[in-house]
Amino acid sequence: MKKPLTTISAPAKINLYLRVKGKRPDGYHELESVMQKVELADIVKVGIEEGEGISLSCPGTVLPEDDTNLAWRAARLFLNETRFEHRVKIVLEKNIPVSAGLGGGSSDAAAVLLALDRMLRTGLEEDVLLKMAVRLGADVPFFIKKNLPAALAGGIGERLSPVTGIKDCEILLVNPGFPVSTKWVFDNFALTTNSNPYILAPEKDCQSGIYPGFGQNFLDRPGPEAFFNDLESVTISRYPEIDSIKKTMLTDGALVSLMSGSGPTVFGIFTDHGKAISCYDKFRGRYGENVFLTRPWHP
Repeated sequence: MKKPLTTISAPAKINLYLRVKGKRPDGYHELESVMQKVELADIVKVGIEEGEGISLSCPGTVLPEDDTNLAWRAARLFLNETRFEHRVKIVLEKNIPVSAGLGGGSSDAAAVLLALDRMLRTGLEEDVLLKMAVRLGADVPFFIKKNLPAALAGGIGERLSPVTGIKDCEILLVNPGFPVSTKWVFDNFALTTNSNPYILAPEKDCQSGIYPGFGQNFLDRPGPEAFFNDLESVTISRYPEIDSIKKTMLTDGALVSLMSGSGPTVFGIFTDHGKAISCYDKFRGRYGENVFLTRPWHP
């Protein structure tokens, strides 16, 4: 079997809300997070060739092209689970900054799983793909849900319920240019009573997969506590530049400014196009190609 490269868009995500609820016996942290896909995306190309093994290339980057890359591991997992013996070729065209809190590697991995399922006509149920995804990383299941723009995630990220998310706005992404280790952030996060007490919705109130209070634009939720990231205090303590970026965005007209995931990328949400462009130009002059103006992703 030989099939030419097929192309899949792998969108980034931002965390509109992220609360660390506790540490599990297995060492992972229990999370509650609202994740929103955005239009900024990597391009993932997957092909099938004669032979065996996995070929991965990431042109124009210093990313590893071996089994330490999540996309490579996704292909290996899929082949092992389905017992197919083909050579998989993957080409990653990176647009999403690496180790930036935007889920780029997770989105790439999900794209590989979805592409192989389609190309090899395995017809796997979504639940099967989700079980593979969670073995690769906490954010990967969200990207398996390819028609879901936003979700409330629980557990380590594997429990997903659809939410409205945000719309009718522009999103400014500023990456200060240094990577942040997710493991380091969680290792240095202390669960204290200072964690934001705002709880989105207890599971017992969940009906039909839609959480109460999420029937409207997330921007219309009352109070600034609707947008929160428990991990900010850890990352900002080491990289105060993140706090400076947030303050500049708010001064320049952002309705909300928050660090995404474990950082260091900061996003600002604008409903005024002129203010968004002005702030974009300011940060572009400072950080160059690590600044992006995008919008919420919708299928």
